[in-house]
Amino acid sequence: MAAPRIVLVEDDGFQRQLVTDYLSQHGLRPVPAASGAELKRMAEQAMPDLAILDVQLGEAEDGFALARWLRGRSARIGILMLTSAGDMVDRVVGLESGADDYVTKPFEPRELLARVRALLRRSAGAAAPPPAKVSEVRVGTCMLDLERRLLVRPDGSEDALTASEFDLLKLFVSHPNRPLTRDWLLESSSHREADAFDRAIDNRILRLRRKLEADPAKPEAIRSVRGVGYMFVPPRD
Repeated sequence: MAAPRIVLVEDDGFQRQLVTDYLSQHGLRPVPAASGAELKRMAEQAMPDLAILDVQLGEAEDGFALARWLRGRSARIGILMLTSAGDMVDRVVGLESGADDYVTKPFEPRELLARVRALLRRSAGAAAPPPAKVSEVRVGTCMLDLERRLLVRPDGSEDALTASEFDLLKLFVSHPNRPLTRDWLLESSSHREADAFDRAIDNRILRLRRKLEADPAKPEAIRSVRGVGYMFVPPRD
C-alpha cells in the first residue's frame, strides 16, 4: 500500500526541516513546501492525503486561505493547522476555513505526530466508495428534502422553506458538528434579506427553530455557540 501523501507548508526553513525530519523518523513521508504556490502546484498534480498548514505565512495567502482552497477541492483531505499559542481566534477561523484539527506553537512533536496519524486514519476511513446521493437529511424533528427544498414533519405534512431558509439549512447539514460564525453564514448564503447585518442570521435561525425543533426555546438541532455563532448537531438516532 502506498504511503500517505503529506504536504507541510511552512515558510520558516528551520521549522520546516525540523518537522519534516521528525515525521520522517516515524515512518511518514512529508513533502515540505515553502509557500502556498508550491502546495497548489503539488495538489493540481495529485491531491495529498494530508496538509499541515502554518497559519502565519509571509505571503498574500495565509494558512486559512490555503485551507479553504484545499477544502473546496476535496472533502477527504485532512487539514491540520499550526496556530499561535493560545490564540482562540486562529483556532475558530481555522475550523471555519475547513480545517480538521490544529496544533498550537510551540508544540510537542509527539502531539503533532499523534494528530497527524489520527487524521490519516480518518482520511483512510473516508476512502471507501461514496454512498448513493442523499436526497433527505434528518434535521431536528423533521426531514429536509433537498430535492424539493422543503421540510417533512413527523406526521407527513410538509412545510415550505423560503430560499434563504433552505440555503442556510443546507449550509448547516453540509457542516455538521462544526461551529459556524454569523459572518460566514451570511456571506455563504446566496440570498440576502433586509434585516440589519447583525440580526439577519439570528432572525432566520429563529424561524427555522420554530419549524424543526421540538422545543424552540431549548434547541437541540441548531445550537448557539457563545462567541462564535451556531452549530448543527445531527440526531443520534
